[in-house]
Amino acid sequence: IADPARFDLRGTLEFGQDVAVDINVCFEGDVKLGNRVIIGPNVVIRNSSIGDDSIIEAFSHIDETQLADHCSIGPYARLRPGTTADSGAKIGNFVETKKTHIGVNSKINHLSYVGDAHLGKDVNIGAGTITCNYDGVNKNITQIKDGAFIGSNSSLIAPVTIGENATIGAGSTITKEAAAECLTLTRAPQKTLSHWRRPSKRDKKS
Repeated sequence: IADPARFDLRGTLEFGQDVAVDINVCFEGDVKLGNRVIIGPNVVIRNSSIGDDSIIEAFSHIDETQLADHCSIGPYARLRPGTTADSGAKIGNFVETKKTHIGVNSKINHLSYVGDAHLGKDVNIGAGTITCNYDGVNKNITQIKDGAFIGSNSSLIAPVTIGENATIGAGSTITKEAAAECLTLTRAPQKTLSHWRRPSKRDKKS
């Protein structure tokens, strides 16, 4: 514990060997840490378990989450209830997950929301990707199968399935099943308006 004066335990904590906890970490409810877990500063962990050799970077919030061994979380990640991750999973900065399973060695590196989803192994989620899981009434499921690659700034409109080793082109909005081993993308035509002029500010009248 880096500084016992800046450490909060509001429940029970079970931990293995060689665990390191930095300043301003708060444990709430029942928390279990495996061996050689590293917790960065200003982290909140509630009713969760973290496997051996996992790293939780600064300012991450982990709530009712189960992490296997060798996971990497944060910084600034938010793992909401129902998140589970298998060995080697990575959930990076400014990523939010909810009721989502992340398979072995799958990655959601940054700036994404993944909710009500199941990711297989070796999946890569590009920056700015979201699963559109809520239709205003019901929550719907996104299935992303092993080896799929989701390009940046993509929207996956649930319920939807992304096939094994499928690739989703960056900036796509996916509403139907994406076939395995294929590239699926949506594109609006790009236009250049040569006669367009940028508006200028009008002179202020005295």
